[in-house]
Amino acid sequence: MSLQVGIVGLPNVGKSTLFNALTKQSAESANFPFTTIDPNLGIVTVPDERLEKLAALSKSVKITPTTIEFVDIAGLVKNAHQGEGLGNQFLSHIREVDAIAHVVRFFEDDDIQHVHNQIDPLNDVTTIETELALSDLASIEKIVSHTSDLAKSQDKEAKVKLPILIKLQSHLSDGGQARDLNLTAKEFALIKNLPLLTLKPVLYIANLGENQIAKTNQIIAPLTKFAASHNGLALPLSIKIEQELTELTDEERLVFLKEYNLDQTGLDRLIKASYQLLNLITFLTTGPTESRAWTIPKNSLAPQAAGQIHTDMERGFIRAETVSYIDLTAAGSYAAARARGQVRDEGKEYVVQDGDVMLFKFSV
Repeated sequence: MSLQVGIVGLPNVGKSTLFNALTKQSAESANFPFTTIDPNLGIVTVPDERLEKLAALSKSVKITPTTIEFVDIAGLVKNAHQGEGLGNQFLSHIREVDAIAHVVRFFEDDDIQHVHNQIDPLNDVTTIETELALSDLASIEKIVSHTSDLAKSQDKEAKVKLPILIKLQSHLSDGGQARDLNLTAKEFALIKNLPLLTLKPVLYIANLGENQIAKTNQIIAPLTKFAASHNGLALPLSIKIEQELTELTDEERLVFLKEYNLDQTGLDRLIKASYQLLNLITFLTTGPTESRAWTIPKNSLAPQAAGQIHTDMERGFIRAETVSYIDLTAAGSYAAARARGQVRDEGKEYVVQDGDVMLFKFSV
């Protein structure tokens, strides 16, 4: 499945630099607002050390990881919802992504102009969140008006939706975000497909200076608290350091990480966090030709997982030969795992688990 994470924030907070580091591409990055006008797109592989081990076990010719597409969206400014700084165009780009990576500037640098001429991370976050909420408010007012007309004509679905939409409209008017409105699962199901910016899950990326790394938790504590209260996640990064790491050889990078007692780069943590933010899991397939990771939503059933490989496999699903990655690698082979009773035949109602290694039987 194709997934997009939009990188947003005020101008000059490090969005394009992060994009370049993530994708190892050369999106233009410069010290003035609106360097990025048309979105830059880059496909990034999701790190998964399990694939290497599976490939060794199966003697696979090829390894194919799962991917996420990152979109570098231009810097937003106050009154973007009214078109300031080409705001309407940029907001439409955000509307198309599945999740938001919101870059928040913490680093101090006199050579890089801040659009507000001061470093105030929570104020910057509030500026962006307000613009998204105001844009949503304009959208929801039209939706409420239309739904109200339908409800008056005795449309049953509209009559059920209207009170929830009015509740959402009030919440947005008070400066809230749609994703942190207290709704039941049934109520949320009725609005989850609305084209609202503030319904999208958000990962707040604290862009730290090198001299701030030692006090990371203390420095980003207010952002961490804010993220938690808005159903988001906060991730500290020094984007400058991460960019430098991408320029090292694999061996040099390992030495650097070891010196800091790290087992993965900040970019790897960001990619994995984005994947988790979208409530996704990975199932695996392996054989002599290929070991591959596949992306599916959490709580997907076995036929839906099969459908990620080919629609015919979902339509003609019979069963799924399934073994957990941990059991398979511990056993050392399919034959050994089967002898231990760890390879199972799962049917149409099986809920796929992260790390399941699956072989689908189907007939069309």
